[in-house]
Amino acid sequence: MILPKIRDSRFITIRRGGTLADKDHYLLAIWAAQCAEHVLHYFENERPGDERPRKAIELARAWSREEISLTESKKGAYDSNAAARELAGAPKFAALSAGQAAVVAHVAAHELGAAAYAIKAVMAAGEESEKSENGRKECEWQRDQLPEKIKELVMDDQKNRNEICWNVFQA
Repeated sequence: MILPKIRDSRFITIRRGGTLADKDHYLLAIWAAQCAEHVLHYFENERPGDERPRKAIELARAWSREEISLTESKKGAYDSNAAARELAGAPKFAALSAGQAAVVAHVAAHELGAAAYAIKAVMAAGEESEKSENGRKECEWQRDQLPEKIKELVMDDQKNRNEICWNVFQA
């Protein structure tokens, strides 16, 4: 579970009583999609021809452009998570990252799930002695991709939820 018991109002849209503007919600989805796409090759190398995680990432981006509905993006998350079920390690985490990216449309705070699963994928793909360093590098790469408009929000979220996200944001 990567969501806190008490939701941070900064990740709840204004129309639902929070403070998150739609433009920032879209930026969170785009960033989550970037994180997931960065590790997608782990899944695709294991399951060539299974396009469900790639489709989930595309749906996250399409939602952020207001081309599809929330329901369509959520369906992509469901399908990507189903693709992960029979797998383990890096391929599984990559598919889960894509699923989290697609469901940012529903709950903005899933942005951190996409990032955390991507870091877990990189760590799982490496040798035991390299896991921490690989995870740190992936975390830094992700942070470098953050748009300035949401950077402080996401960095604060990483501090607040690091423990429930397997402590992968300690970089």
